Amino acid sequence: MTNTETPKTIYLKDYQAPSYWVDTVHLRVELGEEFTVVSSDLTLRKNEDSKDTDLVLYGMEQKLVRVAVNGKELSENEYRLTEKELVLSKLPNDATVSIVSEIKPQENTALLGLYKSSGNFCTQCEPEGFRRITYYPDRPDVMAAFKTTIIADKEKYPVLLSNGNPIEQGELDGGKHFVTWEDPFKKPSYLFALVAGDLVYQKDSFTTMSGRDIELRIYAQAHNRNKLDHAMESLKQSMKWDEDTFGREYDLDLFMIVSVDDFNMGAMENKGLNIFNSALILALPETATDEDYDHIQGVIGHEYFHNWSGNRVTCRDWFQLSLKEGFTVFRDQQFSGDMTSHAVKRIEDVGRLRMRQFVEDAGPLSHPVRPESYVEINNFYTATVYEKGAEVVRMYRTLLGADLFRKGTDLYFERHDGHAATIEDFAQAMADVSGRDFTQFKRWYSQSGTPRLDIRDTYDAEAKSYTLHVRQSCPPTPGQTEKQPFLIPLSVGLLDAAGKAMIPACEGARIDGTTAVLEVTEAEQDFVFTGVEQKPVPSLLRSFSAPVVLNYEYTDKELAFLMAHDDNLFNRWDAGVKLAEKVILGLVEDLQQGREMVLSEAYAQAFGQLINNPPEDLRLLAQAMELPRDNVLAQAMKVMDTDGIHRARGFVKKELAQRWQKDLHALYEANLDHGPFSADAKAIGQRAVKNICLDYLALLEDGEAMLKAHFERANNMTDSLAALKILASSDFAYRTEALEAFYQQWKDDPLVMDKWIAIQSESSREDTIERIGELAEHPAFTLSNPNKVRALIGYFARLNPVRFHQADGRGYKLVTDYVLTLNKRNPQVAAWLLSSFGSWKRLDEARQALVREQLQRVLDGGDLSPDVYEIGQKTLNG
Repeated sequence: MTNTETPKTIYLKDYQAPSYWVDTVHLRVELGEEFTVVSSDLTLRKNEDSKDTDLVLYGMEQKLVRVAVNGKELSENEYRLTEKELVLSKLPNDATVSIVSEIKPQENTALLGLYKSSGNFCTQCEPEGFRRITYYPDRPDVMAAFKTTIIADKEKYPVLLSNGNPIEQGELDGGKHFVTWEDPFKKPSYLFALVAGDLVYQKDSFTTMSGRDIELRIYAQAHNRNKLDHAMESLKQSMKWDEDTFGREYDLDLFMIVSVDDFNMGAMENKGLNIFNSALILALPETATDEDYDHIQGVIGHEYFHNWSGNRVTCRDWFQLSLKEGFTVFRDQQFSGDMTSHAVKRIEDVGRLRMRQFVEDAGPLSHPVRPESYVEINNFYTATVYEKGAEVVRMYRTLLGADLFRKGTDLYFERHDGHAATIEDFAQAMADVSGRDFTQFKRWYSQSGTPRLDIRDTYDAEAKSYTLHVRQSCPPTPGQTEKQPFLIPLSVGLLDAAGKAMIPACEGARIDGTTAVLEVTEAEQDFVFTGVEQKPVPSLLRSFSAPVVLNYEYTDKELAFLMAHDDNLFNRWDAGVKLAEKVILGLVEDLQQGREMVLSEAYAQAFGQLINNPPEDLRLLAQAMELPRDNVLAQAMKVMDTDGIHRARGFVKKELAQRWQKDLHALYEANLDHGPFSADAKAIGQRAVKNICLDYLALLEDGEAMLKAHFERANNMTDSLAALKILASSDFAYRTEALEAFYQQWKDDPLVMDKWIAIQSESSREDTIERIGELAEHPAFTLSNPNKVRALIGYFARLNPVRFHQADGRGYKLVTDYVLTLNKRNPQVAAWLLSSFGSWKRLDEARQALVREQLQRVLDGGDLSPDVYEIGQKTLNG
């Protein structure tokens, strides 16, 4: 695309069903070293409800060789061919269309469609990659039964995989072989998958609740065969959990996962053949952190759960993307909570939401969970569609309760199995089982922005009543200047002066133990609790019952009280976050006014009480000890002061370390691992606490010696990386030695090298940008691998605000350089990097000018991909 071209905008309101349905697809893919020949036979039938007589087949970056209808080859004047479409007119109501084309997967750097990774062929078809393989009505509402024959050199590609079950295989002339796969379930083309390569697999089995035996296979390159145990165990846990929790049983006789090094996404839920970024499959304690293990388990679950929430019931069009993604994120969050700790998992998920999605909602890229339009659908694989979409599903469950919610999902799956559904279909299932009207609630899908709840309270001692006065609002966002009231579930608990939870009584509220679920539906609303013997301390928005910003004027004393006593573990943690945020931002203001920084005594004492009276869950303790991150704190400021935040946060951290040095040392020593490595919950919690203590203690006089001892004693990646990450931001002499030692030990493991790159790109040191330049030329880095680009540039732009936003603008230029370099090579990754500028209008004027210059540089760059053009235009002008 040149600067003079305007890419086409697609609108939800313009949706029309296709003119023809596809019943069956037979693909014949002959893989070659120079080019690949793809032959497809499509059986079609006219959509009687459509007046359109043209059949539009989407295709790009391929050479059309032959088109035939019902066996008759068409001449060039009997069809219309453009860069993106093959259009056939005047077809009979029932027809077989045969197409032969040539593609070059070896040259496919976009990693969409069919491409090569580490010498193996693989695919990524969501959302619109299938059109890079063959001409096809590549849209999610066209569902067909696929049969796929793969032909390849047997020596180079002994393993040939596709969706479904293998039904035929054999030898061919010239050292080639073939395998034919048949998928009995109709699916949209975005769920098509093909893998061919020299791979090994780990085999296991799972017996379903109806007694069927399912064969499980996880494929990887031979040198990674010892890193698959955790993924296999996670898969079996996922299958059992989905049966127990949602009643969903697996439907094929074979389930396969393939590990791929070069992958734009985390993983892909192709029917029966999931393809995974190797970072989310391969794990050993020596090479993967505890966080990696959790992440692998969650993503394995996510992609498996898609078999029902995405595959068996798919989305009608890409505007409904959150129908499958938001729902499935919610499902994987519940699964991970059941497998580990619900409180810790909720803290992690909300932390991620606040850090990513709230930022998105507050900037020029803000959009609803169901967007009204898009230029490039790749750009809507966002935190809003995924994480906020999951929060919307969670709110259905909060409003209805677990039992009714389960009945609603059962009805949804039963009603829409084998069909392409909409967000309205999901809402209707919930309405039908509950008898409720969700019209107002569906504004969560159509209105962008993060709602705000402003709450004040009054207590009437004579009437023994306690009233919450609630006001809801939502700021203007691009294209939506005014908002209608949401239906917001507000979960509330009340604590007495001794810290004991009261049993709340409030008319119209759903009571769940010590929690009342209030329904905020109006711009201003009062909720009256009766039988309240004393003025309580309110525990508001329990377990983060809605994705909103809460404003209630807690005193420091009240927040410290909640930190110590709240029976809702999430809110106990959140009280600590709120208190830390108040303290740090107050210090930022002191810096801006030229005042000396002095640590709040209330916060210092609350921190001391936390580490001396810890919760039983050590992972929860580690979460509670961690200060809010710089980029989260920045969101609470009208004008972001990243330098001030970094200084103030560092000051608080060091003051706490000095004040509680003895106690932190004792906590560190108590959680040292003196035996062989263990991955049980207790050991994981001990590592988490030990490493957060190290983060504080490293700021003190003996910090370097302590880091050195910790790093050299480590027998697992969690402990090793904890020390190295601190060292990477330090001025200690041991820093260089440790980084080099780590590199020499792990230089042959690409995934560990990604970690090594990432911790240096996250470093707060003043020479970080220079170091990134050196790493870009390092043997451990390659521009062709998305994981490495994310590690070097993505982590810098998104997780290193003090250096990304440094006053000279070099951080902005660095990221922009990579956006322009990747624009054509890998547009999806380039656009993702460009979206890092989303908060630029909340910077000071000097930095805004620097960002504006770089955004304009992108838009003036010429020949922009639609992905980059859309993000650039919205970011600059939104």
